[in-house]
Amino acid sequence: MLLDSSQVQRIYLDELDAAAEDSLQLAIVQLIIASEATAVNQGRELILQAREQLTDEATKKQIVELIETILLYKLTQLSREELAVMLGIDDEFKKTRMYQSLKQDAFEEAKQEIKQEVKLETVPRLLALGLSVEQIAQALDLTIEQVQQAAEN
Repeated sequence: MLLDSSQVQRIYLDELDAAAEDSLQLAIVQLIIASEATAVNQGRELILQAREQLTDEATKKQIVELIETILLYKLTQLSREELAVMLGIDDEFKKTRMYQSLKQDAFEEAKQEIKQEVKLETVPRLLALGLSVEQIAQALDLTIEQVQQAAEN
């Protein structure tokens, strides 16, 4: 039976404090059940412990991201950036794939919004040149309704 094998170790929550002192993994489990009041300090200590104990940079990065994710779920009122500053990992956070992806998504979204805005600002000028609503819609890849609304504004 798997539970009787040497690969499984039972740890009871009331005994977790003693066992967590020796194990980074158990300390992370303890972070999950920690109170909100102590979670940030525990998270900060775990990050320091991970940096000291782990040699593989990829593993270290994954552990830091795991700790950060646990704290985000626990402290829902904080943004990821605020939490990163509290933990002292704001520079590291900016290097994460998640941050880079969010930054790229925000950039692309802003770029599309600006393109759309420029198109809509162009509508009155094109109407003044004598183009029809249909021609403008086709040229600017807008709907006729969008062109009419831009003309009214």
